[in-house]
Amino acid sequence: MSDWRSPRLAVLIDADNSSSKIADGLFEEIAAIGEASVRRIYGDFSHSRSKGWKEVLPKYAIIPHQQFPYTVGKNASDVAMVIDAMDLLHSGRFDAFCLVSSDSDFTRLAARIREEGLDVYGFGEQKTPESFRQACHRFIYTENLLPEPVVDNSALVARKPLRPASAATPLIRRAMAQLGSEDGWAHLSPVGKQLGILAPDFDPRTYGCRKLSDLVRSTGAFQVEAAADGGRVRIRFKPSSKPTKKAATKKAKKK
Repeated sequence: MSDWRSPRLAVLIDADNSSSKIADGLFEEIAAIGEASVRRIYGDFSHSRSKGWKEVLPKYAIIPHQQFPYTVGKNASDVAMVIDAMDLLHSGRFDAFCLVSSDSDFTRLAARIREEGLDVYGFGEQKTPESFRQACHRFIYTENLLPEPVVDNSALVARKPLRPASAATPLIRRAMAQLGSEDGWAHLSPVGKQLGILAPDFDPRTYGCRKLSDLVRSTGAFQVEAAADGGRVRIRFKPSSKPTKKAATKKAKKK
């Protein structure tokens, strides 16, 4: 009998810095990572801005932690979330943490958890400071978790990409260069892993694509070659079609 089990996750949500509209997409994403054993949310639920979260708490069995703003300018929710995170970390019962917030105040917390050898998955908006994004093992933009827009209650409309596909080209090239291929070709799977190391917030959905292979094709900057048996895909940067200045001079001299 196999003793394999899904990674045990501690999911901590900062209600003051995240929207309840992401709830469905958030827990769908988390389910692909592991089992959300702990689900806690921190905020002032007496405030109207937390109304949306109050409505989705029962659906996902999220335990609310009420934090009243006793002092102006101080965020009691952040402090409570950090204290709980450290308690959970030292319990030794979890394989990874999911921190849902766009607040840079959690940068040190994410770094501390990683120092213990656990993965940290961050979830926040594009405005999230780079320090917090880089402190996470992987960072997912919550804009990518919002439901697709609906027109006339029937047709789904493709969501506008957060960035154009061409913006991913330099990053993909860097990942390929670090793999050190001699002939210029690189298998897509290692490229994807290297992209995650280079940029924790890398996500094909940010560029309007569901898969990395779709994104690579969308850039128009790479040759894509799939194995005849439908196996591993490999890619290579397309050589420039424009002659370099040196080549053009050489050609002119020959004439």
